[in-house]
Amino acid sequence: MVVTTELADELPAEAVEAVKARAAVLLLAFRHGNQLAFDRELDRLLAEHAEREVATLLVWIAAEAVRKAYAHEVGDRVLRALVRRAPEDTSAVAVDEDSVDAALLLESVATGDVGTVRALVAGTPDTTYLLGGLLQAVAMMLPLLPEGEAEEIAAELRRRHCGRTAPQVPEARHA
Repeated sequence: MVVTTELADELPAEAVEAVKARAAVLLLAFRHGNQLAFDRELDRLLAEHAEREVATLLVWIAAEAVRKAYAHEVGDRVLRALVRRAPEDTSAVAVDEDSVDAALLLESVATGDVGTVRALVAGTPDTTYLLGGLLQAVAMMLPLLPEGEAEEIAAELRRRHCGRTAPQVPEARHA
């Protein structure tokens, strides 16, 4: 076991762990293209003036990742290549809306193809686009339902997921 002493200007060990966790939230949001989560966490950090600590931890995490993935001389080449390709504006999180296939998700749910649904969700960096596409599909189908059917479905969903009973809605099929 290695025992270290805390210097006067160092963060306490508990604070370091907390900042590491927050840095991980930033990295996960960036990695998965979740701009909202990334911006929300970044705003919180900026409000707390924790920029330096988080930047230090992000650099530490990146250095550890490079150290574990590459031999020393290869790691330096990879980093130099990244520097050459670095965009001027790095504030946006890259998302790929075009790769999201909500139609395939809808068809897979309808046929009960669990494997395809899981693969789509796992393979979509930002699932908000996938769910947004599914929501758009449902909205497009709502006008095609017989009158009262949408209310009946909503009541059933409330019963199943909220544990409460919704106001009685007459069944559309018997109206």
